[in-house]
Amino acid sequence: MSIPTKIEYEVEPEPYYPSGDGEPMAETPIHVLAIMLLFEALQDFFRTRPDVYTGSNMFWYWEKGNPAARRAPDVMVIPGVGRADRRSFFSWKENGAVPAVIFEVASEKTWRENLEEKRRDYERLGVKEYFVFDPEAAYVRPPLRGFRLAKAAYRAVKAAADGRLTSKQLGLHLAAEGRMLRLSDARTGERVLTREECIAQERQRAEEERQRAEEERQRAQALEAEVARLRALLDRAKNGNAE
Repeated sequence: MSIPTKIEYEVEPEPYYPSGDGEPMAETPIHVLAIMLLFEALQDFFRTRPDVYTGSNMFWYWEKGNPAARRAPDVMVIPGVGRADRRSFFSWKENGAVPAVIFEVASEKTWRENLEEKRRDYERLGVKEYFVFDPEAAYVRPPLRGFRLAKAAYRAVKAAADGRLTSKQLGLHLAAEGRMLRLSDARTGERVLTREECIAQERQRAEEERQRAEEERQRAQALEAEVARLRALLDRAKNGNAE
């Protein structure tokens, strides 16, 4: 009988982790817009922070070898991992990182899951802050609700008198503004403008600059005309004296 010179071990193949489920991004255009505006606002707010990753509608996998252990938050913010493009977020490939803050945009089909199953999952997994926003103000009361981890359990984030909530993790105030979630810098109070608002602001600034330039041109022309008039008067006076 021959003696094996090398012991071979079977290696379990890595399971398949899909990057999408074929489902639409959100239930209605209202919800798609709310998600996109929030995602863009967070990207813009953290534009000077290359360590902060903002993801939207992508799978977050937290357990290696278990593709079922996943969620696809509407928006999530993960500090300390960099902005490299990812099709999915794998916690075990990111030094155990989990989202610091997750946002879910509630709809008729999702609001119960957002406030129950997803809330329990995010609490158990250590997501420090979790916010649920209902852009239709039809299913969640009030339409913006927040939860913050305290001793491994979620506690409701207390709203200010005007209804806004504060994300300590992000340094932002959050307020329901119609069908969008408005962000503002908690330190300065400055609103985070949408990209459309930024374009409109730039156009207004350019128009105001054009108007100022036109007013300066008109004042210069009026001054030139007045100088010319005075010179003409002076010339006539000189000519009259000479006669």
